[in-house]
Amino acid sequence: MANHIFILIAVMLLAGVFGGLVNFYLQGQHDPDTTSLPRSLVVGVGASFLVPVLLDLVNSELILESQGDPSRLLIFTGFCLIAAIASRFFIVNVSDRILSEAHSAKESAERLQHDLRIIQNNLMPLIETETEQESGVDDNLGPLAPEDELDVTTANVLKTLGSGRYIFRSLAGLCHETNTDESTMVKTLNIMVARNLAGRTMGKKGMRWHITEKGRRALEVSTS
Repeated sequence: MANHIFILIAVMLLAGVFGGLVNFYLQGQHDPDTTSLPRSLVVGVGASFLVPVLLDLVNSELILESQGDPSRLLIFTGFCLIAAIASRFFIVNVSDRILSEAHSAKESAERLQHDLRIIQNNLMPLIETETEQESGVDDNLGPLAPEDELDVTTANVLKTLGSGRYIFRSLAGLCHETNTDESTMVKTLNIMVARNLAGRTMGKKGMRWHITEKGRRALEVSTS
């Protein structure tokens, strides 16, 4: 494999130099005053060494295939030569392609982070509910403080949140199960969220509510 890499480097170097010379003479026919041989050679070699990057961007296996196949190595040499001859256009084109790929990767990473945050927010209530607390004094045990006492509506909504097949409940589902109008339910849920008896999360299907550990303990105490 090491020998093959040295061969590829030699091919890219020679193709870059030869392509730079061709480019120099082609450019010299149109505008000899602005044509520079050293610049043409440097740009040609640089474009030739960008060929593996372009092949990787298009998921080509030409470099690996050329290791045991002289015909594929010849094709690789031709790509390097073409890149060196059209070095200016090739370098700009590859640079734009790399920037586009980087931008797409950044957008994908941002979408993934957003989805992970949503999943984390959705899983936290389940994790807290299913995690055993440390033994010892529990601040949630004992009688409720006057400000934490539950009225009939709050207790009914908490009971609905804490039972059933769903952890995250919709507003329509809560209104249906508790026989409560939407306006009263919204006010009750906002008060419960402010008192940390319930939590809410925004998912792909809209706002959903769930019971918190404090709400579950308050419900247990109020019904005991």
